[in-house]
Amino acid sequence: MEWVEEAKQLAEQAAIEAGTYARERFGSRLTVDHKSDSGDLVTEVDVHTDAMIVRRIRSRFPDHAIESEEAGHTTGAAPSDVIWHVDPLDGTNNYALGIPLYGVCISANVYEETVLGVIYDSQLGIVYGATAGGGATQDGVPIRAKPVAELRKGTISWIQGHAVGKQDEQALRLRHALEAQLKRVLRVWAPSLTWAMLARGDLAGLVLYNSEGCDLYAGLLLAREAGVRVTDFGGTPVTGACPAEPYLVAAHPDNHAELLRIVQQAVGV
Repeated sequence: MEWVEEAKQLAEQAAIEAGTYARERFGSRLTVDHKSDSGDLVTEVDVHTDAMIVRRIRSRFPDHAIESEEAGHTTGAAPSDVIWHVDPLDGTNNYALGIPLYGVCISANVYEETVLGVIYDSQLGIVYGATAGGGATQDGVPIRAKPVAELRKGTISWIQGHAVGKQDEQALRLRHALEAQLKRVLRVWAPSLTWAMLARGDLAGLVLYNSEGCDLYAGLLLAREAGVRVTDFGGTPVTGACPAEPYLVAAHPDNHAELLRIVQQAVGV
């Protein structure tokens, strides 16, 4: 697929443009609305940057379908097997609170297989990118996940979907088990940046609990291309498209089995 590398470059340019705009507006007076009863937020920056990215993609690839966080699903001018996923401001809740942890997440799937992914750390100006089989990079430099000697002394991240209720007993039990057996469990509320931290070797692992959306695919590809092992809670490798309600365990292969064991004991798999 010769178009993939060109598409990745376009995605990087679009992410930088959108992320730069968000950074320029960071800390300013924003109009903040609730998207749902779950407390998920949206600002005018989300809407504006979403349109910026969709416009760029549509101008070069008019036949491709696009699923964006704010505009929803739009079909292309002609039938195509390609669908883009766009989250223009991953970490909106952080952004609205003045917490500088937010980014842009863009990916493209062919037949439900992610072929490219780009994540832009908007505050730090860092570009992460990956193509299927082409490895993962940070600002163009290859990155690889790193093992930890003892998982119990490591830091992992917890990603939870907005649809997960506060009284979800399994989620509460699993989080308690992780916090009791590991050094620290981060909740960053910007999933794409969490995946990037895992891919570059700063996290020992990641547990994702029913969090599916436009911010998932690029991070998942980046991590896999950086050597991260990703499975569902049952231990089945996740190498392509995710289920509608994903429950994932991700870590360096040297640490994955132990993290999976903790998860399975907690949820009773």
